[in-house]
Amino acid sequence: MSSDSVIDSLTTAVDANPDDVPLRLHLAGLLLDAGRAAEAIAHVGQALARNPADPQAQTLMQRALGGGTPAPGTGAPGTSAPSTPASGTAASGAATGVPTGPAAGGTGTGPERPARPHPGPGLPGDDPLAAYEQELADVVPPRFSPAGDQPEPVTGDADRMFDVEISTVRLGDVGGMTDVKERLELAFLGPLRNPELRKLYGKSLRGGLMLYGPPGCGKTFLAKAIAGEMGAKFISLSIVDVLDMWIGNSERNLHELFQTARRSAPCVLFLDEVDALGHKRSKVTSSGMRTIGNQLLAELDGVEGNNEGVFVLAATNTPWDVDPALRRPGRLDRVVLVLPPDAPARTSILEYHLRDRPIANIDVRRIVGATEDFSGADLAHLCESAAEYAMADSIRRGEVRMIEQRDFDRALKDVRPSTKPWFATARNVAMFANEGGVYDDLVSYLKRRKLL
Repeated sequence: MSSDSVIDSLTTAVDANPDDVPLRLHLAGLLLDAGRAAEAIAHVGQALARNPADPQAQTLMQRALGGGTPAPGTGAPGTSAPSTPASGTAASGAATGVPTGPAAGGTGTGPERPARPHPGPGLPGDDPLAAYEQELADVVPPRFSPAGDQPEPVTGDADRMFDVEISTVRLGDVGGMTDVKERLELAFLGPLRNPELRKLYGKSLRGGLMLYGPPGCGKTFLAKAIAGEMGAKFISLSIVDVLDMWIGNSERNLHELFQTARRSAPCVLFLDEVDALGHKRSKVTSSGMRTIGNQLLAELDGVEGNNEGVFVLAATNTPWDVDPALRRPGRLDRVVLVLPPDAPARTSILEYHLRDRPIANIDVRRIVGATEDFSGADLAHLCESAAEYAMADSIRRGEVRMIEQRDFDRALKDVRPSTKPWFATARNVAMFANEGGVYDDLVSYLKRRKLL
């Protein structure tokens, strides 16, 4: 029987009984003798994975990697190779093209001592299997795998914690909010577009603005639009990005966030739900939250870095819960009320949410008149509800129809403005807690709506 037939038979036997290590090693030896080193390495690697200390497997691996008979110029000085190698070794050397005996430059007659393979770079010198594992990484699975509770190695710089975005939204995409846009133009956008005038008037690019108002009125969308308008980077932060269970880590996370914004200047740094980070310290009972608030004040002052080119935008639904120290000049020194969209803005929002839907005979003016006090999120929900009614009717009738006015009339009976509870609370604040005229714009709005 030829050697190839024997190898094929043994391969079939090993496949049928993969845990038979002696049979696998015997097959590996025959493969080496036949010059099929790559196949032998795979079988020896499987044996070493089961028993890394198996001497026969280690010897076969050294043979397969050429460690038993060094090539010219690779052996250590003073070492000698046998003049008459064993038949298995000679066959291996002849088949693989590795010179043996006198051709390899050896003149000694003593028994051959397998040379220990040199470990790969960065591997411990006393672990010969580490070199094998690195070289055979594509063939043999690793002997050890990291436990699931081990932390991943830390690479890169502090920017790994935060997403620095490039916003594609522009202020033109924001419906209404004329007063807010004018305030932003004066505070940041105008000076940024006119560097010579900014230098002439000594206007700084640092600053802060706090947006407040009912939920769902577009404060986050407006912040992205500002970043897109001025071509600046955009970083959004919430409390989950800061809080950490270990003492001092929360403050460090906050510092790294501001450092990332400073390196990315010009940058809009958006603090969402700022009342969670900067709650009134007189009402905070946790010492950890007090230190986070103090760290936020220090970062806004630029104590440990220059905030030039970093514009801080904060948003909150409850400005009366924000620490007054955050609103002093030099920090979040401007407070702007973001109200529910007016009629032109509601028209734009409705058209935006209906642009890709099949509609017919929709009276947008009628819908706009029936959605006073609706936030942008309420209007999106209204369009979604109307689409649901039209789709349900299509399923029931077995034929597709367009979204019509009747679907909106039905949706208006179910969807109510979510801003009314907020205005009920804000009314009390405007009446009894308007210290220093902070909420004068809110008072004016409530009076116009005859809510005050």
